[in-house]
Amino acid sequence: MDKTTRIPVHGDLNDTLGQPARKRLFIGLIVGASAIVCCVLALLWVIPFVGFANIHPAAPWVFGALVLALILIVGWASLGLVVNIMTGRTLPFFRRMRGLTVKLFLPLMTLLGKFLGFTKQEVRASFIKVNNELVEGEAGTYPASKILLLMPHCLQRSTCSRRLTYDIRNCKRCGKCPIDGLIGLSDRYGIELAIATGGTIARRIVVQKRPRLILAVACERDLAEGIQDTYPLPVFGVLNERPNGPCLDTLVALPRLEEAIRRFLAPDDIAAAEERAQAASAKTTPDDHDAPVRAVD
Repeated sequence: MDKTTRIPVHGDLNDTLGQPARKRLFIGLIVGASAIVCCVLALLWVIPFVGFANIHPAAPWVFGALVLALILIVGWASLGLVVNIMTGRTLPFFRRMRGLTVKLFLPLMTLLGKFLGFTKQEVRASFIKVNNELVEGEAGTYPASKILLLMPHCLQRSTCSRRLTYDIRNCKRCGKCPIDGLIGLSDRYGIELAIATGGTIARRIVVQKRPRLILAVACERDLAEGIQDTYPLPVFGVLNERPNGPCLDTLVALPRLEEAIRRFLAPDDIAAAEERAQAASAKTTPDDHDAPVRAVD
């Protein structure tokens, strides 16, 4: 592979990492939510129509124009999102409206989805999938110093006594949990790696590190909330695996996370990482290759 060859992030990356997320669910909910908002806005004009007429003959039409403008904004934001999801094309002014979708529509879509029989987890997974496609389509590449790998503390083995929240390098790298492999990715590509025990710690880490892109691993709830909290900072979310249930000895597919790193990392930094790997491999003696692999207790 050429040094600067980029590995595109597969469109169904999250499907391979967690539960399959359905874009149709997101599209249906965003259309339904925007319709509800537009109806509410229309009612705001209809109800006080008679009262405004008593104040001034033109007052109902001025207020109606304001409501119509709000309806057009909501409709344009939802239409732009649907067009972006289905075609990959961005409508004019849509990027500035994406915040409206992230901040306003997700809570409304969650309520609407619950009313229609969908779980919060299904709605959030769909939102994360769509968010990833939007970030992948809009974000460019960044130097390693501007990318942050933000991990949940539940990736650390629950029986481990090491404290990693403030310094992940306290890990003794026994290989019993994904932290060893994550440190390896951090070292290989020169990307900052941090662990957060909750939303408050995560926000503090983001403020301290000031990244331009976050590659975050977490469950549906934490990823959805993190994407909302950090907007307009782009967050590419990777769902963790939970073979032992929520928040206990969770896992992450490191090869897939590395695909995401190589999608967003600057070509020069990818080339530098591969040169370091080749140099390290050249220093390995034949005896090292023949050495037995140490078993992990």
